[in-house]
Amino acid sequence: MPSATASASLPVVAIVGRPNVGKSTLFNRFVGERVTIVEDIPGTTRDRVYGTGEWNGRRFTLVDTGGLELQPGSDIEARVQDQARVAIEEADLVLFVVDAAIGIAPLDHEVADRLRRAGKPTILVINKADNPRREHEGAEFYALGFEPTITVSAQHGRSTGDLADLLVELLPPPGPAELEADASVRFGADIAEGDLEELAETEMGPPLVAIVGRPNTGKSTFINRVLGEDRMIVSDVPGTTRDPVDSAVTLDGETMILVDTAGIRRRGSVARGIERYSVLRAMKAIDRADVAVVMTDAIEGYTAQDAHVVGHVLEAFKGIVLVINKWDALEKDGHTADDWLKALRREAPYLAWADIVFASALTGQRVERILREARRVAEERYRRIPTGELNRVITDAVREHPPSHVRNRLPKVLYATQVAVAPPTFVIFVNDPELIHFSYRRYLENRIRAEHGFLGTPIKLIFRERKVDEERRPARKRARRTSSSSRSRR
Repeated sequence: MPSATASASLPVVAIVGRPNVGKSTLFNRFVGERVTIVEDIPGTTRDRVYGTGEWNGRRFTLVDTGGLELQPGSDIEARVQDQARVAIEEADLVLFVVDAAIGIAPLDHEVADRLRRAGKPTILVINKADNPRREHEGAEFYALGFEPTITVSAQHGRSTGDLADLLVELLPPPGPAELEADASVRFGADIAEGDLEELAETEMGPPLVAIVGRPNTGKSTFINRVLGEDRMIVSDVPGTTRDPVDSAVTLDGETMILVDTAGIRRRGSVARGIERYSVLRAMKAIDRADVAVVMTDAIEGYTAQDAHVVGHVLEAFKGIVLVINKWDALEKDGHTADDWLKALRREAPYLAWADIVFASALTGQRVERILREARRVAEERYRRIPTGELNRVITDAVREHPPSHVRNRLPKVLYATQVAVAPPTFVIFVNDPELIHFSYRRYLENRIRAEHGFLGTPIKLIFRERKVDEERRPARKRARRTSSSSRSRR
């Protein structure tokens, strides 16, 4: 099985506190983007969410957590508490966030006691001090007994720079691994733009794999099975996962990044507020991924909501591995898988080139195969076809099945070249792109796939009209004029 890996080279800073004190706002402020959902609803954040911050040349890993509570009211809330406790245990430094607008609460004392028992270096952050009056009222939090203490407003950025200075000052000294990682980052920043383009063509880097699907199809169960720990909160309640969460795993000595996401539903089915933001972030996770592992439910079959998720993946031209999850819960005979595939090909012919895996995240059946297929699909996205070989494929295809006349005009396919990877993009030059029917475009795509695979990854065909070389036109005109003058003199 693959092993989980973390950013061990960077120090870890955990952000903790009771619900709705502004932990996620502070996290987003340090990371520099809206990674976690921010709402005035207690319990919005559930899983541990990781991000990377940098200040004064020092990089660190930030961990956003759910709000700590005295008596969790549900199983999900209890698991949120477990996630926060794990974050405290792995932290090198803790930011204990409290709310100046509300004032000190009994739960703040309870969190303070937990942190004292943990024995981790702690900064008390009095948040929501949006004005001098709030800052003055926040002085009551000094009774919690933490030093250092600082008053900030994460929403407006007030004194967050001072907090960052303090944070970096209290981090442990950088170790050899961190120094080596920082040197790699600086080396990468010094590469010229042209060299970056060349690297992009030849080096794929660790694949980013988004685990997506409609609610309650087993996405978080799959992540936990891969990591070998309860990294994600798992519940039968749809919508348990809210923020996209990145996790690094190592398979056969190579790293890949898995992104757990919230369940995606069709736009008309999405409620306002937290669910809407969760779905938007899941869509964004697809947009930044190399490959999307789309989890479906074998018991319910391939539904319209599954097709909606797959459609977004295809529109984004991302690689896809379709997983028929909960395969262990289905009563099977020797033909069940074949019947499933036939029905899927009939209902979704657009997935003829997609990779399909029958698996069970709960039991671990074919979980490792899913990861291997995701990595293989990512590699397919970066594969190139030499121009000569590509033109041989196109020429053979046109010879065997020429395009049909359109309005008494004959389409002509001239030549082709691959211009990009991720996704593989081909430009095919023709006499008139409007004459190339959709079905013939699909035929050429299928011929490329038949010769060179690209299993699991969309490919993009761009048809362009061949332009006459503008620089050669005057030369031809001069040649014609010279020829005419010669004839007239004779």
